[in-house]
Amino acid sequence: MAGKKSYVIIPGAGGVPWDWHLVEDELRRHGHDVVAVDLPNDDPSAGLAEYADAVVRAAAGRTDIVLVAHSLGGFTAPLVCERIPVARMVLVAAMLPAPGESPGDWWQNTGHSAVMAERERLDGGPPDESVLFHHDVPPELAAESVARGRAQADGPFGRPWPLPHWPQVPTSFLLCRDDRLFPAAWLRGLVRERLGIEPEEMDGGHCAFLSRPRELAERVMRLSGA
Repeated sequence: MAGKKSYVIIPGAGGVPWDWHLVEDELRRHGHDVVAVDLPNDDPSAGLAEYADAVVRAAAGRTDIVLVAHSLGGFTAPLVCERIPVARMVLVAAMLPAPGESPGDWWQNTGHSAVMAERERLDGGPPDESVLFHHDVPPELAAESVARGRAQADGPFGRPWPLPHWPQVPTSFLLCRDDRLFPAAWLRGLVRERLGIEPEEMDGGHCAFLSRPRELAERVMRLSGA
């Protein structure tokens, strides 16, 4: 092993630390320090700044930090890089903001709304959330995830992303080929456009941390040099 890392995991919208418990187990099995952040994502008064505050508190005292950010966590991770030393970001099926763009505007600006509208037209209606998020997750885990999940508050969605550019921190992007929320063909183009890198790809849907935790952990470790 290249050395002990501190993995600080930023869940997506409505996500809770439990979502990542299987990945945490794998990372700890390899000797790493791990914490999944408990975000104030059910608090309507909390925005991206408060989410970043929670991550900074969780990372306190840790060294050789790798931020692992999922979905909406892609808006928060770069803010954390401006406040504490971060060795690397690994973005997993993450939203990629542009300067001044709010999470609420991101869907239209990136073409995601158009992609999903076309899918709804072809499918004859909007997809069920279980199809979007848990189609490849074992049923018992999917049920527990739904039971433990939070209703994501609107706090961050109307506030612009405050950075003038992405931080100068080594960054990798892990794309899930079977993601039904962020279709792979569309997301590949967004990663190239906004980060200027080629994404790493693996099988699995948007919640690969529950459907493929061992593979996800192994890829995160490899991308972070562990």
